Amino acid sequence: MTARPRGRHGMRPQIEVITRSTRWKRQPKASAIVKSAIFAAANALSTPPAELAIVLCNDSAIKTLNRDWRGKNAATNVLSFPAAMPGNKRHASPYIGDIVIAFETTAREALAEGKPFRLHLAHLAVHGFLHLLGYDHETERDAQEMERLERRIMAAMAIPDPYASRDAEA
Repeated sequence: MTARPRGRHGMRPQIEVITRSTRWKRQPKASAIVKSAIFAAANALSTPPAELAIVLCNDSAIKTLNRDWRGKNAATNVLSFPAAMPGNKRHASPYIGDIVIAFETTAREALAEGKPFRLHLAHLAVHGFLHLLGYDHETERDAQEMERLERRIMAAMAIPDPYASRDAEA
């Protein structure tokens, strides 16, 4: 996960990682992991130059965001806040939005799924990035397309299929 691929425009996305919880000190490479995952996704999708922020927070902060923005009063693993609304053309700015990832939920899920934290974190960063680009999983067809892209990007990073355990149970 240390490769720093460049997109078709020869530029990596500009990423600012903001840590808003001391819990992330338990994962000192978290910033490098999320950046590397976004670089790989941008390269795989040949995205134009982009700027984004990734906020590493705790469950309490993401629960508040989830309640205020989605009407769901529960913590979640990742939220994405696109700079442009779906269906609207992006404005001239390369800023595409924010990704917010919660430490405790990420850690719980990684443990429950038997995955290393760093691999689950990379998957959540890719998932959040795809949301910023307009992908979603509101319909079965959209979910299949998004998961196909996630699997392809993760494979390019030599990370096992993040949905393999779920698919094996089905």
